[in-house]
Amino acid sequence: MNLSTAPIGVFDSSVGGLSVLQALHAELPLEHFVYLDDGGHAPYGERGDAYVIARSRAVTQHLRSRYGIKALVIACNTATMAAVALLRAEHPDLPIIGVEPGLKPAAAASRTKRVGVIGTRGTVTSAKFDALRRSLQDQAEYIVQPCDGLADSISRSVASSDNSKTIALCADYISAMGQFGTQAGQIDTLVLGCTHYVFVQDQLAALVGPQVQILSTGEPVARQTRRLLEAAQTLATAGPGRVQLTTTGDPAVLQAAAQRWLGFTTELAFIASFSASPDQALPVEP
Repeated sequence: MNLSTAPIGVFDSSVGGLSVLQALHAELPLEHFVYLDDGGHAPYGERGDAYVIARSRAVTQHLRSRYGIKALVIACNTATMAAVALLRAEHPDLPIIGVEPGLKPAAAASRTKRVGVIGTRGTVTSAKFDALRRSLQDQAEYIVQPCDGLADSISRSVASSDNSKTIALCADYISAMGQFGTQAGQIDTLVLGCTHYVFVQDQLAALVGPQVQILSTGEPVARQTRRLLEAAQTLATAGPGRVQLTTTGDPAVLQAAAQRWLGFTTELAFIASFSASPDQALPVEP
């Protein structure tokens, strides 16, 4: 079977993973991508691990059975923390790339050795995140801030011109972390621990100041995806690549987000929402 023409699957709980898709498309312009926005079961970041694992398994199985993907990118920090190890064990033949907050590169980049990390509660309170942070505790001090409601507010702001709630949340959470700057004792590096937050990077930069570095994960994930495909000898050799977008939520929201945030003109094909098998599906929690 020639996998070079098979698509790469990408999923997130909502539209935030489009930031990773953008980086993937820039790094791998010949590749075909299928993006799945699981908006009908969002947000992941404020649910328990069991919920996130069940959704991640259902989405992975769907992308494999329907699209025959050759690799999977989990464009969601919460799903990576909760489910990447299990998915790799269940799909040993499938290259699976996750995203996680860039604590190590942030420590290397920081001069004050005080690094701020913002993310969903599901990400920054996970055992995997805690283990990562503790493994690097001799390299920097990490000021970690869970941002309840921010990812959902960013998603909702796509369909509205009013982003005042999103801006207010950003201001509240940044203020709670302490002083930002380049002087001793100040936070000089900010890690975006949720793929949604890339879409408010300008607002965050205005809050923390121009001297503070802001790190996201899209480009490193794209480079790692290329490395794995090269190793498997499954890189696409002809293009241009296609992008398909599918959602379990409202297609209008995904379409608006793609038109607003994606910086490429590849045709976008919207696929009907999928229903996972009963043993994998979970109801949307209130």
